[in-house]
Amino acid sequence: MNLILLGCPGAGKGTQSKVLTQRYGLAHIATGDLFRAQIAQKTALGQKVEGYLKAGTLVPDSIVVEMVAGKLDESSSGWLLDGFPRTLEQAQQLDKYLKASAKQIDMVIYLAMDENAVVQRLTTRRSCASCGELYNTISRPPQVEGKCDKCGGELKQREDDLESTVRKRLMVYEDLTRPLIAYYRSETTLHEVDGNQPPDKVTEQLVALVDSAKVAR
Repeated sequence: MNLILLGCPGAGKGTQSKVLTQRYGLAHIATGDLFRAQIAQKTALGQKVEGYLKAGTLVPDSIVVEMVAGKLDESSSGWLLDGFPRTLEQAQQLDKYLKASAKQIDMVIYLAMDENAVVQRLTTRRSCASCGELYNTISRPPQVEGKCDKCGGELKQREDDLESTVRKRLMVYEDLTRPLIAYYRSETTLHEVDGNQPPDKVTEQLVALVDSAKVAR
């Protein structure tokens, strides 16, 4: 199965991607992970990416697609694209690569969320400064306020989880990524799942969708 999981920041793409990739034996492909790996390995692409990131500019679509395509070539048992493509241009370049490689997208799933619910979810998120474990002051509070249950490290609010930053991220999403929903709705089978639900309910619906698609194949 080849899947794409779309959704705004805070929609739960990372959480659900881990569940789906483990359940179905898929490669989990997220551009952030690819960037970090290429930079750590000091590859030619990684050096280009690092230059753009240090300059505070967006990595060009052509480089992003090249990195993703390389990973797809290695994933013979199926894959899940987590939060990629982010722009219409990336989607169109991805389609060209897939067509040239005789590959196809089996399903595009969109995690739809209300903006205010996203703001509440992200602004109440806390991460451990030591081990990176994530908490939420409402839905998943630590046993001791401000302390990580796993390692006892200090819990902090990340700068990109401040309300002003979250709302800016949502504006960028609306401008750049929202057109993808219309694109995939017209180009392939797009399935929409309510991301406002508890994570286990979202997982239940995602699994049902993928299972039905596997049967249809």
